[in-house]
Amino acid sequence: MPRPLLVVPLLTAAAAGLWLGRSALTHWRDVRAARTYELAAPHRPVLVRAGASALCLALAAALAAALAAATLPYRHAVDRVLGARPAGAAVDTLPSPSAAPSPAAVAPQAAPETSSSPTDARALPPVVTAFTSIGHPADGDLLEAQVAGPDGRPRTVRVWLPAQYRTDRQARFPVIVLHSGTPRKTADAELPDVFDGVASAVALGRARPFVVVAPEAPSGTERPCELVAAAPQAVADDAALRTAVEAAFRTLPAGPGGWGVLGIETGAPCAAAAGLARPDLYGAAAAVSGRYDAPTLAETGAEAPADAATRLLLAAAKADGAGVTAAKGLRAALREGKGPAARADVRISDIVQDYTHERERLRLVRVAVQYLAESLGPARAG
Repeated sequence: MPRPLLVVPLLTAAAAGLWLGRSALTHWRDVRAARTYELAAPHRPVLVRAGASALCLALAAALAAALAAATLPYRHAVDRVLGARPAGAAVDTLPSPSAAPSPAAVAPQAAPETSSSPTDARALPPVVTAFTSIGHPADGDLLEAQVAGPDGRPRTVRVWLPAQYRTDRQARFPVIVLHSGTPRKTADAELPDVFDGVASAVALGRARPFVVVAPEAPSGTERPCELVAAAPQAVADDAALRTAVEAAFRTLPAGPGGWGVLGIETGAPCAAAAGLARPDLYGAAAAVSGRYDAPTLAETGAEAPADAATRLLLAAAKADGAGVTAAKGLRAALREGKGPAARADVRISDIVQDYTHERERLRLVRVAVQYLAESLGPARAG
């Protein structure tokens, strides 16, 4: 039966049941009053009216149930159209008619399982890369992980944590990115004593503790630093690496206030190129005992962001005549360069001397770390 036709008999049955019930109650009172005075009174009218009232009320209940069942699909249809929530769910506040709809409210919503928009990616917490401990050089902790490179392929990244990282659990540490000049290798693989130089600078009070990040050098060439000098975008320290390090360790935010770059021997041109190309990312760069393609690096520095000045240390042992000459040649090329290259603050250290090459390298690393610590001072933090 259609819904509108159910309402009329429902109301009629309910009204008849109530009227008959009231009439039965009235006759029942008359019967009781007659008994009180010992008068004879028939019970049949009471029973007839009570039975009829019960029948009408039962009919009304059946019609009400039928009406509710017929209305349920309609309510579900309305809920689907209006987006009604299940019972017990929170109800969203509707915007006022005068308020302009937001783009999120107007745009179609994508399913969470298939959404891959940049906005959804930014809303998700960063994925923390799992670094595994592989040793304890210089009283610190050396960890390793695989981090995707710019080409999507995994590359090895090692992170050295100073001893102070374990003892001061509330501090955040500045970062030194340690570049390698050998393809598919990290710098510490060829210079295992480099962390001793960093720790020595801290122990002597010449620098604050640093976290050292050593990414694997780019592959595809036997001289990765020549590639980096010509195309700084090939530098191994990219956005994916910085994000992975910041998510896994207590470091200062990536930027000139907390991150510097260091390269030793074959890795020195990489560090110089990274510092010259991105002074907006690195507060300072230090290149130790390097040989440089001065014209190419001067061009790299000329194309750097104009609102940031490069701070660069070129260090070589006193006995390393070729290294000192290469450092002075690069400084001269930068001074004669264009734009930001000519404004680069370039310093040369050429006074270190010791009995062995290894001891000279240790002292040169100490000088470089001291320079980075002074360049990333509190005035540049933030």
